[in-house]
Amino acid sequence: MELDERYEDSFKIGAAVEPYQLKGKSAQVLKKHYNSIVAENVMKPINIQPEEGEFNFEEADKIVKFAEENNMDLRFHTLIWHSQVPDWFFLDKEGDPMVDETDPEKREENKQLLLERVRTHVKTVVTRYKDVVDSWDVVNEAVADGSSPETDGMRDSAWYQLTGTDYIKVAFETAREYGGEDANLYINDYNTEESTKRENLYNLVKGLLDEGVPIDGVGHQAHIQIGWPSIDDTRTSFEMFSSLGLDNQVTELDVSLYGWPPSGKYNTYEEIVNSEENILEAQADRYDQLFKLYEELDADISSVTFWGIADNHTWLDDRASQYSDDGLGKDAPFVFDPNYKLKPSYWAIID
Repeated sequence: MELDERYEDSFKIGAAVEPYQLKGKSAQVLKKHYNSIVAENVMKPINIQPEEGEFNFEEADKIVKFAEENNMDLRFHTLIWHSQVPDWFFLDKEGDPMVDETDPEKREENKQLLLERVRTHVKTVVTRYKDVVDSWDVVNEAVADGSSPETDGMRDSAWYQLTGTDYIKVAFETAREYGGEDANLYINDYNTEESTKRENLYNLVKGLLDEGVPIDGVGHQAHIQIGWPSIDDTRTSFEMFSSLGLDNQVTELDVSLYGWPPSGKYNTYEEIVNSEENILEAQADRYDQLFKLYEELDADISSVTFWGIADNHTWLDDRASQYSDDGLGKDAPFVFDPNYKLKPSYWAIID
């Protein structure tokens, strides 16, 4: 049984992709097991509009075409983010960094200029893809890690320093204006299972909803580990946002073999497979617990997307290598191995 078939009565099953993965064996696996895709990188602001007014849709269009040809849902990731965003967004008309400006009048001018750039970017992208995108990550990672009382729990990004939360409002309002009432608009973040961050995100979203900002759902990235977070905390996160009448989506799921920080214990995939602690069986148990929860709450969860297809391509390898002593760390977060063979985790969630 295929993954998407197993959960067809509950939620979409998605994968993050790069354009090169849309052919060959990876494409075959996508077509067989997934009914939703999202761009891992090529739809982020720095790739879509690297220079002001110069939009580059070539790579993004490849993913759009693949989704259309294979009758897949398409998630858009992401319209606004503090990372992978070109510097020009935050330069004033003279080319100077806006955040360095101290004159109140000039700062207000800069704020309006930045918000106008948000409108232009969102309008252009949404207008192009409104008929093919099923879910939009409108704003990504707006909330701080930890309490951050000095910013009311918000990430102290250039966006926030220059506009407060107005950039979020403008992004969602513009997406609604040009995407229409049927556009599904999400605010996306990681560690939504952690209590402080969850509370800050909840307070932000509730406040925005009270102001009439058109948010339809919350994206929970779910970059998680075998031992963290707890299933109870994960459940609480979904239930908190569904209590606001919002949809939930799992948007970037991967289950790392490591805790935090990663030890980089495994240098090769063979070491993982032959580990004394049977780490892949422990991962399978974790996936089993997760998908039982997702299925239990499927009325409030419309999509579950893995942040990759198989263990041959994952950002977690870079993270494991970064923290290992010899720079050779390997991770294995998915349900397919590097050769697209089925792992214990696959059988766990297929039941």
